[in-house]
Amino acid sequence: MQTKSHLLFVFKCDLTDSKNTQKLTPDLPPIIAGPILRAVNENSITLWMLLSHKISFQAKVWTEQDEVCFEQSTQEYAQNVKVGENAYICLITLPIEQPLSQGIRYYYDLTMATNAGTQKNLQALMPDLLYPQQDAPSFVFNSHIKHVLHGSCRKPHHASDDGMLAVDEELSKAFSDKHAQPDLLLLSGDQAYIDDVAGPTLVAIHQTIKLLGLFHEEIPGGTITNSKQLLTKHSNYYQRPSLLPDNDSTKTVMSYFFGGKKKPIFTSVNANNHLISWTEVIGMYALIWSPELWNLTTLETDKIAAEFKPLFAEELKWIERFKAGLPKVRRAMAHIPVYMIFDDHDVTDDWNLTRGWEDAVYNNAFAKRIVGNALIGYWLCQGWGNDVEKINPLSNKLLPHFTSSGIQEHDQVIDILLDWDQWHYTLNTTPKVVVLDTRTQRWRSESSLRKPSGLMDWEALCELQQELINQPSVIMVSAAPVFGVKLIEAIQRIFTFFGRALMVDAENWMAHKGTASVMLNIFRHYKTPPHFVILSGDVHYSFVYDITLKFRRNSPQITQITSSGIKNEFPKQLIRWFDRLNRVLFSTKSPLNWLTQRRNMTVRHRQPDNQQIGTLLNGSGIGRVKVDNNCIHVEASVILAKGEEVEFIKKD
Repeated sequence: MQTKSHLLFVFKCDLTDSKNTQKLTPDLPPIIAGPILRAVNENSITLWMLLSHKISFQAKVWTEQDEVCFEQSTQEYAQNVKVGENAYICLITLPIEQPLSQGIRYYYDLTMATNAGTQKNLQALMPDLLYPQQDAPSFVFNSHIKHVLHGSCRKPHHASDDGMLAVDEELSKAFSDKHAQPDLLLLSGDQAYIDDVAGPTLVAIHQTIKLLGLFHEEIPGGTITNSKQLLTKHSNYYQRPSLLPDNDSTKTVMSYFFGGKKKPIFTSVNANNHLISWTEVIGMYALIWSPELWNLTTLETDKIAAEFKPLFAEELKWIERFKAGLPKVRRAMAHIPVYMIFDDHDVTDDWNLTRGWEDAVYNNAFAKRIVGNALIGYWLCQGWGNDVEKINPLSNKLLPHFTSSGIQEHDQVIDILLDWDQWHYTLNTTPKVVVLDTRTQRWRSESSLRKPSGLMDWEALCELQQELINQPSVIMVSAAPVFGVKLIEAIQRIFTFFGRALMVDAENWMAHKGTASVMLNIFRHYKTPPHFVILSGDVHYSFVYDITLKFRRNSPQITQITSSGIKNEFPKQLIRWFDRLNRVLFSTKSPLNWLTQRRNMTVRHRQPDNQQIGTLLNGSGIGRVKVDNNCIHVEASVILAKGEEVEFIKKD
C-alpha cells in the first residue's frame, strides 16, 4: 500500500455453510450490500454487510512493519441472520487489542475463499469500492470530534441529485488534504422511505425478493393472507391503498382521527406503493445502499396498469440517476464511521404522531404488522450497528426467532420490538454525541386523541438531562429541529387547535406543552453544557440558529444546525413565501414572539452566503459542521448535491 502508517485488517472467509453445502447462485455476488463501516471506537470496529451466503472469518492485524499484533478466529464476533435462501445479514464487531490512535488512517480488507478454492479480496470483488489512492478500504479514527457530516431524508425517486455523492467527494479530497477528512457521518432520519416508494423501485424490490429467496410470511387480518400475494396482485403497483388496512372495524375510528387527510391508516397519497412485508423492507435496504442487485433487475412495466405508466416513466428517470450514483455511495459508507437513527418514513408517515393514531394502528393486526415489519428492517439494517453492546439484550431476544426457513412467532418478534425503548445512544467522544429517539418514547396527550404527542416523554427527558449534566459541551442529534421556523409551527398549532394535526404533520418540539417545557428547562438548568450543538433534519430545507437565554448572564451558547434533505426538497415557491412571512411576522422585535414558548430565548438566524435576505436554504445536499475545542466556535454549511457549498454566516 502507498500509505505506510496504518494497521491492516484482513478477513478470510469460507463461503460454504457448515450445515448447508449448497453452491452459490452464479448470478449473485458474495457481498450484496456493504461493507458499511458502523460504530468505531478505540477497541473495536463494526462492519455491516448483506451476504449471499453465511461466512466464517479468521482475522489478522499487523503494522506497517508486518508485525502481527492480533490474530484469532472471529467466529464468535460475527452475527449472521438468515433472511432468505441466498441472503444473510452479517454484523461483525472486531475487537482490537492495541487501541486505535487518534488521527491515524487505518485500512481493512476482506479476503474471501470461494467454493472453487480461490481467494478474492475487496479490490477483486468490488474494484469501485476503492479510491484511486488505495488498494483496500480505509478510515481515519478520531474520537475528538472536529468535523461532522450530517443529513436526513434520502428519497430515491425525488427529482434532485443525491447528497450522499458529496460525502464521497469529501472523502476523496481527504487523501491529499487531511484537514478535509470528516470524523463521522450522522444520518438523522428517513434513510429509507418505507412508505413512499417509486414504481420502478417496487419492481426491483420484488425481483430482489426472488433473487435472494427472501422469506415470506403469513399476514393476519389483512386483505392478503401471505406476502407471496404481493408479487402477483394486480393492485400491487400504485394501488396499495386498496391493500392497506381500512376495514369495517377501523373505518369509523380512522375517519374520526384522520378525517382531514386522504389516507386509510398510512401516510398520504404517497402511500401508493407503501411496503407491507418484511421481505419488501429488506429488499429496499439492499437497493438503497448498493448497485449490485440493480444490475440484476429489469425495470419492466408488464405489471403496471396503463393509467400509471406515465408516472412510472417519470420516476424511472430519477431512479436511473439514483442507481448511477450508488457505487460512490457504497464507497463512501465503507470509509467513514456511519451512525443512524430513525424518523417517521423509516417506518411510516405520522408514526406515533397522536394517541389516536397509535390506538388505531396497534389495535389493528394488519396495521401493526406493517409497522413491525419496518422496525425489523430498521433493527437489522440500521439500529444494530450504532451501539452493538447496548442493543445486545434486544438482539438476544430476537435472534432465536430467525430460522433457516423464516421468522418464527412473527407477532412476538414485533411485540418485542415495539416494547424496546433503548434505540437512543451516546458516543464516547469529545464532545459527547447524544442521539435521541424521538419516535418511540412519546409523551401522549391526556386531553385529546387528536393532539400531537410530545417527541419524548418525561422519563426519556430525565434520562437525557442526566447525559448532559456537567458536560463542557455536547452534540445532540434530534430528528426534528428543537427550534423550528416559528411561522410553520404557528400554522401547525392552528390546525392542531381544530383537531387536524395530521393534515400538517404537526411534529415539532413545541407542539406538546409538557415536552416543550421540560426541554426548555433543560437548556435553562445551571448544569447544562455551556456549549450546545443540535443537529437535526426532517423538514426538507436547511437553516442555522444561534440561541441564548434572555435575562441570564451566563447563558449556554446553543447552535442548531438543520440539514435536510439528502435527496429531498421543499416546494420552491412555498418555501420562499414561508421564509418572507416568517422574517416579517417573527422578526427580532416582533410582539408575536411573546406568543411562542421561546419568548425567554433570543433566536438569531444565520444567513446562507448565497442569499442576500433569505434564511432558509432549499436544496438536496449534506450538512457539514466544524467545531473547535468544547464547541465554542461552530461553523455550518451545506454541500449541495450539485457541487456548491453554502456557508451559513453568523451575524455580529
